[in-house]
Amino acid sequence: MTTWEYATVPLLVHVTKQILDTWGEDGWELVTVIPGANPENLVAYLKRPKGA
Repeated sequence: MTTWEYATVPLLVHVTKQILDTWGEDGWELVTVIPGANPENLVAYLKRPKGA
């Protein structure tokens, strides 16, 4: 059975792709993005198999 670890990452609208690319290179998969505390910020939820 696969077990997962999760991360929440603040995203800035003007550098979203770079942030997600960096996390993706480390094996993280984007699950969802939700609004942050203000309109210019988003929060990404990511997952990857434990031990990756």
